[in-house]
Amino acid sequence: MTSHKTAQTMKPATAAKKLGVYLQATPAEFQEGAVSRTELNALQTDPPAWLVELRRTGPHPRPVVASKLGVSIAGLARGGVTEPLTTEQIDALKDEMPEWLQKERATQAEVRKEAARIKERNAERAARSDDQQ
Repeated sequence: MTSHKTAQTMKPATAAKKLGVYLQATPAEFQEGAVSRTELNALQTDPPAWLVELRRTGPHPRPVVASKLGVSIAGLARGGVTEPLTTEQIDALKDEMPEWLQKERATQAEVRKEAARIKERNAERAARSDDQQ
């Protein structure tokens, strides 16, 4: 008996998330069909013009917007940003630097600093336990 391997597919929303793009801004044929793992790999390695343009100008999904602004997704929500933003809108926010963005960036910096401290502490503990063995 031979087993036939079927192509692993994913919903367009999952593929858009993996590609870092806003699903509603993708072409209709992308939104309507399932995307195979092979197709996703091809899109990642040799992106078509629409994907290159979408990644460059947006609109961008919240995780990408948060990353470009240097804040968390929750920080975006606290700042009142609930919709996808274009690169131009993100740049305008960076130039304007509203108070909420300054506060969220500071919060994010503290979170990163604390994460680094904990990582360093855990590495020291691991090194000490290796020395004792």
